[in-house]
Amino acid sequence: MSVLVVGSVALDSVETPLGSVNGVLGGSAVYFATAASLYTKVNLVAVAGTDFPTEHIQFLAGRGVDTAGLEVIEGKTFRWAGHYDFERNITETLKTELNVFADFHPTLPPGYRDSDLVFLANIDPELQCEVLEQVSGASLKVVDTMNFWIRGKGELLSRAISAVDIAIMDESEARLLAQSQNTFAAARSILNMGPKTVIIKRGQYGAVMLSGDDHFIAPAYPVYDFKDPTGAGDSFAGGFLGYLDQVNEFTPQMLRQAVIHGTAVASFTISEFSIDGLRSLTRADIEKRYYELQRCTHFEDKECNL
Repeated sequence: MSVLVVGSVALDSVETPLGSVNGVLGGSAVYFATAASLYTKVNLVAVAGTDFPTEHIQFLAGRGVDTAGLEVIEGKTFRWAGHYDFERNITETLKTELNVFADFHPTLPPGYRDSDLVFLANIDPELQCEVLEQVSGASLKVVDTMNFWIRGKGELLSRAISAVDIAIMDESEARLLAQSQNTFAAARSILNMGPKTVIIKRGQYGAVMLSGDDHFIAPAYPVYDFKDPTGAGDSFAGGFLGYLDQVNEFTPQMLRQAVIHGTAVASFTISEFSIDGLRSLTRADIEKRYYELQRCTHFEDKECNL
């Protein structure tokens, strides 16, 4: 079994009320792969410049991530700088330098097309469609996106969403895409576009999953040492798909358990800057939070006596 991720590797600079970092390891493919590698083999497709530190590639390889699909070409690596205002719940992009990522077209090495599960991170939907044509035999195809693509390439994004099994996005993105202020109505509208399942990420309020007529509402893990939300959504997806690839079952029950695994993994991501919350993470750590979340949401199945 294996998971293919197509996304970005980046060098991030982040400011939050609890500190700042400059030029640290980031990118959707990196967060996803670091999380998913705790469960299964990960095939990574992305592009980096010649300024991308070798130790970052060595770190990924050390986690069992296959980096044959990571192109390193002449130029600078994609860089992003952002500021988080926790009090007003605002994320401000200070700078985006696409660099070599501007001309990125995913090239899948031999064997990658046979990956069992595929995660298309929030890259240009035109590229997502290109990859989907190459992995038609995958057991499960999942797409993520962002406001920029919803506003700029909505038609192509709709085509990508219609061709996958699961669509994942955050609450504001879902509402924008569906033109609805109601989260559940937005999820239902996206479900009608073609995917079998829609997952809406709600940050500190957890996640909502719709599959047909089945609704699942998961809380966020209560984190008291919250530092940096960067990469939380991608590490959620990594835990979610990594678990599904491990169990090789896509039943409603397994999807629910996968959401809790993703939630648990993301709770470690936000406790440190960059991927530092994931570097020494173990399956035992995840399992502990999985059961804590189970206890938090449990109530006795008895008659409702009003």
